[in-house]
Amino acid sequence: MTGRPPLLLLDSAALYYRAFYGVPESVRAPDGTPVNAVRGLLDMIARLVTARRPSRLVACWDDDWRPAFRVDALPSYKAHRVGAEGGEDTPPSLAVQVPVIVDVLAALGVARVGAPGFEADDVIGTLTARERAVPDGSRVPVEIVTGDRDLFQLVDDSGPVRVLYPQRGGAEPEVIDQARLVAKYAVADGAAYADMAALRGDPSDGLPGVVGIGEKTAAALIARFGSLDGVLAALEAGEPGLTATQRSRLAEARDYLAVAPGVVRVARDIDLGPVADSVPRAPADPEALEALAERWGLDSSIARLRAAFAAL
Repeated sequence: MTGRPPLLLLDSAALYYRAFYGVPESVRAPDGTPVNAVRGLLDMIARLVTARRPSRLVACWDDDWRPAFRVDALPSYKAHRVGAEGGEDTPPSLAVQVPVIVDVLAALGVARVGAPGFEADDVIGTLTARERAVPDGSRVPVEIVTGDRDLFQLVDDSGPVRVLYPQRGGAEPEVIDQARLVAKYAVADGAAYADMAALRGDPSDGLPGVVGIGEKTAAALIARFGSLDGVLAALEAGEPGLTATQRSRLAEARDYLAVAPGVVRVARDIDLGPVADSVPRAPADPEALEALAERWGLDSSIARLRAAFAAL
């Protein structure tokens, strides 16, 4: 089964943000509009397709970058990223490129999938769960491409489900499997990573975590008690495996820990409908693609991606 061409799931926003900051803003269209994120993203996809040779590909999308169900549970969730007008505080020179990315993906025929009220992470979680539900003989590996460690929670060797974590300078992505989670974070699997993340918190997402419990302590507690629920059960039972300081800090964080798992864990059951996720061997709209390439100065990047698709 592991020799089957994988389903490649792209965390689109994470990747175009990475491209925006990794490719000089001096890369511009003929009219002067910056296209560094567009070109960087297309080149990244071309490299991934060439290296991973997927049979299926989905650009997963944030229809809602700060879903109400997460904010209702934890108002601090991504609150520091809210701009003056209430939306995400995106650099203007990146914001103008997102519609171009949408148009190019559509003309190429790459499936772009989002869901109202959900983040790309939730789309990825749902598509991963769908593939995991396929009978073992027909199931293909799932490879998730993201620079966001939150999605390490989906890693599961039995799928297999792996994360491809991009590296600086266009180097080969780091492959995150269960062995890598053990070696790097001292957690056994994706579920343990999610529990550790809830305990540790994540300032970049507005998750406060438990005061005084960092990544190593959180991982050690999950290893000792099996899960976040196990840690909380040990707290209630007064088990000696917790120090007095840990008991005090966990008790103070009870309200946070009651809601944190629902914020940290991705959804796995969104109603997405059928997804036409085959890799496009030829453009869905060649004329539109040609016009986009000319208008935005994307000829070389689009040609590389088309060649990568055609070579599969």
